[in-house]
Parts: sequence; C-alpha cells; structure tokens
Amino acid sequence: MSVGWDKITHVSRTSRRGSMVTADRSGWAGLSFWAWTDYGQIRARLDAGADPNAPVQTSRPLHEAAERGSPEVVAELARRVDDLDAECEGRTALWRAVYANRPDNARALVAAGADPRRPTIAGWSPARLSLAGPNPDLFDLEPGELELSREEVAAVAEARRLTAALGNLEVTEGLGLACVAGISSAEAARRLEAVPVEGFEPDPFDFEQDIALIGATDVPGGCVISQLWGYAPQMPGVTRRLSAGTICYGFYANPKSGGQGSIARDGVIEGWDLSPGGDPYPDDPAEQVLAAYLYQRNAVAYCCAYAGLRLTDSRAINGKPDRWLRLPERDYWQWT
Repeated sequence: MSVGWDKITHVSRTSRRGSMVTADRSGWAGLSFWAWTDYGQIRARLDAGADPNAPVQTSRPLHEAAERGSPEVVAELARRVDDLDAECEGRTALWRAVYANRPDNARALVAAGADPRRPTIAGWSPARLSLAGPNPDLFDLEPGELELSREEVAAVAEARRLTAALGNLEVTEGLGLACVAGISSAEAARRLEAVPVEGFEPDPFDFEQDIALIGATDVPGGCVISQLWGYAPQMPGVTRRLSAGTICYGFYANPKSGGQGSIARDGVIEGWDLSPGGDPYPDDPAEQVLAAYLYQRNAVAYCCAYAGLRLTDSRAINGKPDRWLRLPERDYWQWT
C-alpha cells in the first residue's frame, strides 16, 4: 500500500464513539446526545454553574460540541474554558471538529483562539489533517505549509476513488468478508481446499444458510471471500490459510456487537476484535490516523484498502461472486 499502514500491528480494541457528557455534580448530568446543538439549553446550564472544563469520561464539553454541536454552542463554550487547546485522548477540540468534518465549528474555534497548527495525535495538527479532507482551504496556510507527502496524497486519492466505487453500500448484519492481497479466487480455493459449488442461489432473507458455503471474487489487487449470512470468511482457520505469504483483513458485521475486524499476515493472526472504520487511538502511527480519517464509518472500504484491494464496484461484497465454494469440515477456530 502507498502509505505503509498495512504493516501496522493492531491489538484488540473497542470503539469509543458516541461518548456523552453525563457527569454528576458537573452540571452536565442527563444531557442528551443531541443537546450540543441547543444553544439555549447549553447556555442555561453554563449560567447555572455547569463546569465548562469538566473532564468527564474520555471527553469534555467543548470537545463534544466541536464534534456534534452548533457553532453558537462551540463559541459559547470556547469563551468560558480555561484552555482552548486542552487535549482528551490526544485530541484538541479543534482536531475533533476537523476530523468530524464540521468546518463551521472549526472556524468558531479558530476565531476564539484555538491553534490549528498544534501537532496532536501522531503529529497530525488540525490544519494538516484538513488538507486530507473535504475542506483543504479551511485554514489560512502559506503555500506549501504543512503539505501532505506524495504517499499521503495518493492515499487520499485512492480513498476517494474506492469510496465512490463502493457507493452507498449497505452493510447488513451477518456479513462476513476476507480481503486478501495478491492472490486470485482460484488460489484462495486451493489454499482452503474448498470444493466448487454449482448452481447455488442464496436466499437473501435466510440468515441461517450453510456456514460452509462462501463466495469468492477476483478484484484488482487480490480477491474477496464473502458470506452475506455469516462469519465464516473471518474465522482464524480461514484467514490464516488465505494469508500465506501475504495479508488478509477479515470482517464480520456481528449482529450483537457491531463490526469486528481481524488481521492475518503470513499465516499468523496479528489482530482480533478490531474496529475497522473506527476512530484512531492516541498511540496509533501517523499512517493509521490518516486511514481512520479517510475511511471513518466505512468498515468495508477500510478493510479493502488495508489489504490493498482496488475494487471498482460493490459486487464482490454484496453481489453474485465469481464462484461458490464449500469449505471442508475442520476446526476453523484454531489460531495456530
């Protein structure tokens, strides 16, 4: 891949999206998720003594407003906080506004004195991160200042192309995928010792179909193993075999716990219970932060990009595969 984030080793993590300030005695208890757009309510709480600097859970009021509030609320909180550039989990409120693609909130913070050039998570400042997003002219930067590298520019371009190619892809619960770099669907079948199945037509409304049946489709850069009704493509025994000499990113849209990712490299499981398309973490390297920004809330595109697959449409994900295969009976939950 162009920026090298396929070489990052991940650990099991749970997404931290959707945090909400609900602390007792801080003045923010019981605040709804959408209240950050309600200037009257936020102003009333502040006037009644709510603490604008209250560190609650993993967030702060200004950070929450920057990500999901209105510019008026952001400006009001910015006027009252002690430090506009205070960090939570390695992010400033301005960084959160840029990451969430809230340019009006970002402008309100800069007008109040927030620093767009301040390096935060993995060295990405709000201003530099904005260059990779839909608002590259958000800040008043000098020509060439904080410019993206050639590899980062290529990653941004590919993210836009891939996202457009997949379109408004609906990820149904129960979808299982394995995105494999550098091998064909025929080679995948050989590695899995899978038997071709002719004439199979899945029932799109039956989510209890044979777990041993998987689809395999050739795509630019490799192949995709798919199953609309189950986790089979992501089972360790499947991804380990597929990843011999290459890399495989597995995904399962778990109906109980949401999207789960896994990484297998050259027969070894390197990551499990990951959150593809989720927010970056403070210790993530710069390449991973960029990837998280480019593919946020788009787990399938993230999985494909991680493996270096350059899909031109969504057929390999939710369409008719090139071939149906039946997995041989064995224990696919062995990790080694």
